[in-house]
Amino acid sequence: MTEAHHQDMDPTKMGIGRSIAVLTSGGDAQGMNASVRAAVRVGLYTGAKVYFVHEGYQGLVDGGDNIRLATWESVSMMLQLGGTVIGSARCKDFQTRDGRMTSARNLVKLGITNLCVIGGDGSLTGANEFRTEWKELLHDLVKAGRITDDEAKKSSHLNIVGMVGSIDNDFCGTDMTIGTDSALHRIIEVVDSITTTAQSHQRTFILEVMGRHCGYLALVTALACGADWVFIPEMPPDEGWEDHLCRRLMDQRARGARLNVIIVAEGAVGRDGEAISSEMIKELVTKRLGFDTRTTVLGHVQRGGTPSAFDRILGSRMGVEAVMALLEATPETPACVVSLSGNQAIRLPLMECVQVTKDVTAAMAQGRYEDAIKLRGKSFENNWNTYKLLAHINPPDTKSNINVAILNVGAPCAGMNAAVRSAVRMGIIQGHNMLSVHDGFDGLAHGQIEPIAWTGVGGWTGKGGSMLGTKRSLPSKFLDEISLNIAKFNIHALVIIGGFEAYMGGLELVQAREKFEELCIPMVVIPATVSNNVPGSDFSIGADTALNTITSTCDRIKQSAAGTKRRVFIIETMGGYCGYLATMAGLAAGADAAYIFEEKFNIRDLEMNVEHLLEKMKTTVKRGLILRNENSNANYTTDFIFNLYSEEGKGIFDCRKNVLGHMQQGGTPTPFDRNFGTKMGAKSVLWLTEKLKECYRHGRIFANTPDSACVLGMKKRSLTFQPLSELKDETDFVHRIPKTAWWLKLRPIMKILAKYKINLDTSEHAHMEHVIKKRSPVVIKEVIPNEEN
Repeated sequence: MTEAHHQDMDPTKMGIGRSIAVLTSGGDAQGMNASVRAAVRVGLYTGAKVYFVHEGYQGLVDGGDNIRLATWESVSMMLQLGGTVIGSARCKDFQTRDGRMTSARNLVKLGITNLCVIGGDGSLTGANEFRTEWKELLHDLVKAGRITDDEAKKSSHLNIVGMVGSIDNDFCGTDMTIGTDSALHRIIEVVDSITTTAQSHQRTFILEVMGRHCGYLALVTALACGADWVFIPEMPPDEGWEDHLCRRLMDQRARGARLNVIIVAEGAVGRDGEAISSEMIKELVTKRLGFDTRTTVLGHVQRGGTPSAFDRILGSRMGVEAVMALLEATPETPACVVSLSGNQAIRLPLMECVQVTKDVTAAMAQGRYEDAIKLRGKSFENNWNTYKLLAHINPPDTKSNINVAILNVGAPCAGMNAAVRSAVRMGIIQGHNMLSVHDGFDGLAHGQIEPIAWTGVGGWTGKGGSMLGTKRSLPSKFLDEISLNIAKFNIHALVIIGGFEAYMGGLELVQAREKFEELCIPMVVIPATVSNNVPGSDFSIGADTALNTITSTCDRIKQSAAGTKRRVFIIETMGGYCGYLATMAGLAAGADAAYIFEEKFNIRDLEMNVEHLLEKMKTTVKRGLILRNENSNANYTTDFIFNLYSEEGKGIFDCRKNVLGHMQQGGTPTPFDRNFGTKMGAKSVLWLTEKLKECYRHGRIFANTPDSACVLGMKKRSLTFQPLSELKDETDFVHRIPKTAWWLKLRPIMKILAKYKINLDTSEHAHMEHVIKKRSPVVIKEVIPNEEN
């Protein structure tokens, strides 16, 4: 579709006269309900009729009551539920031609020609097969007298869009499948619990996680908990791994570790193709080393529980994109799957993704393990490389004589410690001496600097807050002391982990280079703040943990409101002037409105929101949730909004208010923050090592170019280093936020899902991309790098 055509079309009329059916199939995954809810509500918003298909493909075959009209209210209170509310079943009937013929008849009779399928690769392949033979099925149905010629003409072609719901993250082309992040939450909860008991008794724990053909869950768990070893199907261990594993465990104990953790994917195999089970590893460790060893097989716990904030937002965004893709499809458009790359929703040809997914299996079967890892995509490959570096390389004998100092600046947040740990260990692996600076720039000025060793950061990934200690002070007031200490401790490079203060501090150090030669050293800023307000990065460490805290609190509050009826809650979130937390929590918790600084609002907007809630109270959904970012408006305070709503809602609804406060900065980091922090810390030190080589002249380090002081950030699809000085123009220093924010584009989705008749900008919709590019048709060697997070 052309851009011009997009803009002429009124999205609220796009679906008039069209019917969409939504079904979930195969294994369930947390977040499926969010996609169902979004697909239903956006479908209704466009004017289309939307049907639920209960019990997956079985419901499609059985028809009757299994295919029911969905309403706006029928998807209320679904967001926080795990599994799939409309049911899923493995279906033998649909695999037969008769079954598919009956399914086609059921759809034709209801005038449904758009199918939205949420499931794994098997379910999506089945949907594509159904679409391919649609014309023949109709022809046979007419011939058999089961449908009329007229009905066949009206339903001449079937559009299909897939969303991947699978906790294994085993579908190529998408960074994350719906349910993966929630499954990691369940696993990490267990790992954290096990860690405390194992440390008490000096035990070895072997944890078996799901993943019959894909090691993603096992690999990310190993990264996120700093496991000693991981077994994944894509990369069986080398011959003689038994000796290597035992050496590694002994080595860790010798270094003072009180526990060992080994992660095994259920599909783990050896080079001989034989399965490697947790029991087998237990026997090996017990017999050879005599360690007290326990195994835990997690099983279906991983599929259960409430979906994480990430999965709810992912499901909601994919649901919206799926409906748009269906309504924009033509008979020539290939069946597509909506997917996520970096932070962008994209559309990919379904069968190309299925092909690459099959190629991974083929590569594993043929022993081409390096290819299998590459085919899984850039994200998987990066995880594997980071894991290998942090877990398997012994520190070199030769030292580099480089001293790298690490400090935390600004407010504490979950995930900071994971970044410190991986930076320290990566530095030691590179042969550097690592120095920890306590209490931010204050500590750098007052000499609170000491060496930190490999074991000094053991077990830090799962710890919240900042173990190094952090302060908000900026360096400008003690530049003399800082430069003296940089010289005294012979510091050659700096890793600054923190929020807006870390960014500002980095800028101040760069500006002071003219006066202080000691500051002419490479430095990198890693964004870590719940507010997600650091220029140069779409995400910052700590924001995901805060978002989950807000979302789970909102869930409880909504539950309370649902019991009381006719109640509206007004919740104040953190974030300074940045509305990221309020907006994303609004999407994840199903809020009616989220007031933020970036989107100006006036009394008429507040009035409109109150009227919207008064209308809502006439339906069966008698509750409201309003979020307000703490600095969204100096005059329309949380108290003001609470008083306004209370007055205007008199007799119809009553109000309660809640200020969430510092609980948003605490807690143990989520899997995303642990993994993100680990990768950022490792990447920053590798970059510094290269920079130090560039800046080494006449026996000393001298770095004064703009690109020797950077922010390491996630931009769209990759981790990039951007010079601090170049980011100045992109920064609103008064309000401590970047001038542009990618997430503002998600706000219309939140409003549409809350039943506001606003205009959804369809000009920016994802275009079809290709997964298979420029490669020989026979052997698939490489998949397009989608993301590097």
